[in-house]
Amino acid sequence: MADRSRREGGAHLEVPPVATELGERFRLAGLELYLVGGVVRDLLMGRAHADNLDFATEALPREITKVLRGWADRVYLVGVRFGTVGARRGDVLLEITTFREEVYAPEHRKPVVTFGKDLRTDLSRRDFTVNAMAVRLPEGEFVDPFGGVKDLAAKRLDTPLDPEVAFSDDPLRMLRAARFAASHELAPVPRVMEAIERMRGRLEIVSAERINDELSKLLLAPAPSRGLELVAQTGLADGFLPELAALRLEQDPVHRHKDVLHHTFAVVEKCEPDLTLRLAALLHDIGKPKTRQITPEGVTFHHHEVVGARMARERLQALRFPASVVEDVARLTELHLRFHGYSEWSDSAVRRYVRDAGPLLDRLNQLTRADCTTQNRFKAKKLEALQDDLEERIARLAEEENLDAMRPPLDGKQVMAHLGVPPGPVVGRALEHLMEVRLERGPIDEGEAYRLLDHWWVEEGRE
Repeated sequence: MADRSRREGGAHLEVPPVATELGERFRLAGLELYLVGGVVRDLLMGRAHADNLDFATEALPREITKVLRGWADRVYLVGVRFGTVGARRGDVLLEITTFREEVYAPEHRKPVVTFGKDLRTDLSRRDFTVNAMAVRLPEGEFVDPFGGVKDLAAKRLDTPLDPEVAFSDDPLRMLRAARFAASHELAPVPRVMEAIERMRGRLEIVSAERINDELSKLLLAPAPSRGLELVAQTGLADGFLPELAALRLEQDPVHRHKDVLHHTFAVVEKCEPDLTLRLAALLHDIGKPKTRQITPEGVTFHHHEVVGARMARERLQALRFPASVVEDVARLTELHLRFHGYSEWSDSAVRRYVRDAGPLLDRLNQLTRADCTTQNRFKAKKLEALQDDLEERIARLAEEENLDAMRPPLDGKQVMAHLGVPPGPVVGRALEHLMEVRLERGPIDEGEAYRLLDHWWVEEGRE
């Protein structure tokens, strides 16, 4: 894709105008400025560049701030202790960082930053060669001292220096390698894979929040199964998602149950890039290893959805996911088997399915569809037809009964006034009874609701 002269300099890239403009200001101040990071890679790949641009410079933060004064709409100093000055120009966010080296001490969770002396040193300490390219500004001269262009063309993921150095500098880069496999379909070279296997334990010093962020990006990538395969194959997942390895269930010689791990990867891949949905796909079967039993009739996993929901909740809490995401994923995990046996459902069963899924209904339907990874075409088509039928019935009932607003035919105030009782548990039980009847029968008018309430009150022995 490029010869040595292009890699070392001389070639030019067309960069965003705001970058050229900023480069001119640094040049007038007698300072060097380079566009670096993912935007350079994306320019080479012909991808639209983001509205976030990263720069590297020899200037110290106080000099950067001086250059930005009167030009940037806003200046942000929150990262100044790491040598980074942020700025906004129009709709574009910019981060300008002094050349640096970044190293993790063995016992620390945060990197220790040391300012570097030149661009090559700065690029050498970056994660991968495809991110270790730069454009000199304002001239637009392309700089690639570590062969990032060739690696990009070959869809190869390598590190500028030895991978042990890169992963010691920041162990999160091992998980980032998996993310780049998923997002850019870059295959790590053997030395990178071997280093991850040797150094995977070092991930334990990285905060849960940073792992959360990288895992989320991996799951939202176009080919998440590539990244998931990497973290499973190298054992890296053991440090943040140990339940994953357990899904590689041993096949019993009689029943030869399928590999749950690769079934899981396939389910994730089939779901749309929605974080809650893909997390649910990743975790929906994690209860299987704990519930697996081999019987004369075959392999069973009774109640694995209940066990899995609990395990999913605990794992996502440990990874510091927001409480709403944790609860939604646990709920989807718990409900993902509900569709089984659908062919015998009554309308009341459909109403209960809608009620129990609540706002997760569309995600649950999609997870159920994705969970069908059988290679048996007849079975797959049958399950697809059943799912189509369920969704059509939901739509029909929604038109007839307004399922979105499904609630008891009376409210708490009406129950208290009619029965002459104060607020308390009895009101809740009355509403629960009325809701059960509503689910069983469909819409109930107010008069009938009061008659049902009276009947229930008599049965409760409260005449």
